[in-house]
Amino acid sequence: MPIYEYRCLACKRRTSVFVRNVSAPVRAKCEHCRSARLSRVMSKFAVHGGKISLDDPSSMDGLDESDPKSVARWARRMGDEVGEDLGPEFDDMVSRIERGEDPESVMNEADGDGGGDDLGGDDDF
Repeated sequence: MPIYEYRCLACKRRTSVFVRNVSAPVRAKCEHCRSARLSRVMSKFAVHGGKISLDDPSSMDGLDESDPKSVARWARRMGDEVGEDLGPEFDDMVSRIERGEDPESVMNEADGDGGGDDLGGDDDF
């Protein structure tokens, strides 16, 4: 049973939603301001059974940290290995970065913050 994370488009804070049934629609509201205007965000994840190990150097094969396209390809590969649909937002962001769009602009659009930084909030991860 997953916990999905969202960024509230009203107050810009993250909220987590526990989902009992992955096939049921998620009707999430911000736990801070109660707005239903949310955008799903990537969250940290754990995989049981050892399928993915970021401690294994081979998981970084082909990764050039200074090349956003390389990082996007790595993110897609890790997403595929998770074995769960990470949502259309993930696919769209990775595809845009693979095509050469500026990663910071893509991420800022996904956060819905118009490019401002998100530092200083104690409620953010």
